[in-house]
Amino acid sequence: MTTLLADIGGTNARFALLDGHEPGPATSLALDDFPGIAEAIAAFLDDVPRPQAAVLAVAGPVSNNSVRLTNRGWVVDGAALGPRLGIPRIQVVNDFAAQSWALPYLSGPDLHPLGGGPAQAGAPLAVVGPGTGLGIGAFLPQGSAPGRALVTEGGHASIATHDEREAAVVAWLRARHGHVSAERLLSGQGIENLHAGLAAIDGITVEPLEAPEITTRALAGSDPRAAEVLDVFCAMLGSLAGDLALLYGAQGGVYIAGGICPRFPDYLAASRFRARFEEKGRFRAWLEPVPAWLVMRHDAAMLGLSAIARG
Repeated sequence: MTTLLADIGGTNARFALLDGHEPGPATSLALDDFPGIAEAIAAFLDDVPRPQAAVLAVAGPVSNNSVRLTNRGWVVDGAALGPRLGIPRIQVVNDFAAQSWALPYLSGPDLHPLGGGPAQAGAPLAVVGPGTGLGIGAFLPQGSAPGRALVTEGGHASIATHDEREAAVVAWLRARHGHVSAERLLSGQGIENLHAGLAAIDGITVEPLEAPEITTRALAGSDPRAAEVLDVFCAMLGSLAGDLALLYGAQGGVYIAGGICPRFPDYLAASRFRARFEEKGRFRAWLEPVPAWLVMRHDAAMLGLSAIARG
């Protein structure tokens, strides 16, 4: 049986076909080019054999096989899409359910090390992914059983700060948005918020920049403000990743996924990420051996979707 696999984010969607154990090559489509998800799926299916089933991973909370994309507003409804696309069975899952299911299958060049020791066999694994939004999930091994993905909306939990400067940025954002979630700072939008917020608390005006430009300037060393933004971003991501290790008991490792960090793996590894990962007071010694990795495989979610499709 051929199964359509789709990883649908806030900006792009990746599609592949599963016919056996391994997914085929993935095709990425920009969602801005389509009025809705049905049209994007139909565009991919135009050149491939019609599948008998589909598993769609979507960035948002799933209820009754349906989800509204958190950062786009589209509704992805399995029951409605099936007849429209001619696919008998469509399963809709959270995108970080797919990312979580992928974790046991990642190895070697799929991963860039971010410190720590060997993974503890059989222990939980956690994943956090800054991209258009911020996804968080976990995978719980169950001995000889397949295991279980823990799906969360942790990206919308409140963000913790480490020093007065970070606290001032969060206070500046709170005055504008009320609740300040982790996603407000650890996402593409978050990089832009950090850029604006750090300038505002210094009492200066800066030109509005989009996240890719801020990152490019930081990596080039051409803009001290951008460099501070990326430094704070990596540090706060390390703090959150360490929190996840503690919350989930993730001695099997913490994985950094998403589309942002693979653009600067060496910078992230050399940043304050690891120091902040471990700076948890009395639990530093517990965290020091916990491994962290940056997921470099761009189609990692397809591995998780394949596992879900195989049941």
